[in-house]
Amino acid sequence: MTSQIIPVDPFDFIIFGGTGDLSERKLLPALYHRQCDHQFSEPTRIIGTSRSKMSDEEFRTFARKAIKEHVKPEYIDKKELDTFLARLSYVPADASNGEGFDKLKKAIGDSKAIRAFYLAVAPSLFGMISNRIKEHKLVTENSRIVVEKPIGRDLASAKELNDQIGANFGEHQIFRIDHYLGKETVQNLMALRFANALYEPLWNSAHIDHVQITVAETVGLEDRVTYYDKAGALRDMVQNHMLQLLCLVAMEAPPSMDANSVRDEKLKVLRSLTRVNGQEAPKSTVRGQYRAGASAGGAVKGYAEELGTKESNTETFVALKAEIANWRWAGVPFYLRTGKRLATRVSEIVIEFKPIPHNIFGDSAGNVSPNQLVIRLQPDEGVKQYIMIKDPGPGGMRLRQIPLDMIFAQSFDGRSPDAYERLIMDVIRGNQTLFMRRDEVEAAWAWVDPILSAWADSRQEAQGYTAGTWGPSASIALIERDGRTWHESS
Repeated sequence: MTSQIIPVDPFDFIIFGGTGDLSERKLLPALYHRQCDHQFSEPTRIIGTSRSKMSDEEFRTFARKAIKEHVKPEYIDKKELDTFLARLSYVPADASNGEGFDKLKKAIGDSKAIRAFYLAVAPSLFGMISNRIKEHKLVTENSRIVVEKPIGRDLASAKELNDQIGANFGEHQIFRIDHYLGKETVQNLMALRFANALYEPLWNSAHIDHVQITVAETVGLEDRVTYYDKAGALRDMVQNHMLQLLCLVAMEAPPSMDANSVRDEKLKVLRSLTRVNGQEAPKSTVRGQYRAGASAGGAVKGYAEELGTKESNTETFVALKAEIANWRWAGVPFYLRTGKRLATRVSEIVIEFKPIPHNIFGDSAGNVSPNQLVIRLQPDEGVKQYIMIKDPGPGGMRLRQIPLDMIFAQSFDGRSPDAYERLIMDVIRGNQTLFMRRDEVEAAWAWVDPILSAWADSRQEAQGYTAGTWGPSASIALIERDGRTWHESS
């Protein structure tokens, strides 16, 4: 089975931070793949811009190198690559003083094509760049602006940033991107729930015992030292990625897949989250920071050593227990954990159903484990349904749990598109379903802010954990106090 490729209308894609890391690793390779799948209509142009002085040809050389480094060799086609590179041009521009924006305007010209301004830059530049775009009359009715997280570092700064961008673009033109929502499995979560009669009748507190969401990384700081030490895991992962995943698990069925219908339901979930105040924070949250250990087969330094300082209280690990105060989810805990330098790189959602009410098989058959639905986002995107069966063979009734396994790479032909490919094409189409609305961002911060305040007020220290493990022992205690245990990812 292969997917159908639907071409998009002609567009101009302007990348601010065109020579940066995100452009190199994600945006240019994603656009190249869309070129190879013949999704572009003519004329489509890609314009890179940043403060670096660079010619068109030098930018094309940069893009060629990026594609050869970040696209698998079997997907590099010389003819398609040459066609793609011919679309590229470059304009140096500096948002701080406006230098180069007249040249950018001239490069875009009076084209009536869709304009997508992608801000692959530090959030401190979002407002400034959006002001320059508006000042130089580059905003048309067909324009969109794309901003990466983080949208602020708390509720107040998020509102300020949203105000700055909103002064220059309408809300229907603003695309706050969260690449997790572009992952195939995340979207399949909605398909599983709302396109199958099997799950939705069971998707409530009467049948589900608890939900786990894990986003684990084996890497450390890499090239994010400056940003990460000011942010920490709660701001970096929980406020956006993980709360968005929670919303997709917990939301009610929208009346349609219209962008605002979906986002209305996610907003209801965020507003239903029980606040974690100063008294609850020590019981419901765990902060951790990795120490020296072994990860990915080799010895690694601790966080403070990587940072180049004697000490830091920034958390590289967070585990927390969240509760949703509504009829569907009352009494069902959601356990979230995320961290760096953990045992395995994995992002997954585990829905654990309640145990059967009565075991008719007796002790000799073995334990009857609760059913689980495991939705894996990365690596090896797929879905597993754990069920109990009889162990084959003679000798009586012996039960064991096995997974019904659907790995997307085995079920579908061809390459699975990267999240950025899907999201960029949605930007061009003007489809905001997988992007965060302003009130969603602010509702998420409204829930996270009290946790940050509680940590600051109590001076809650980040507990040490050895690199290559599953985090501090307190995170195990967090879930085991409730008679549950973390799903073991392999």
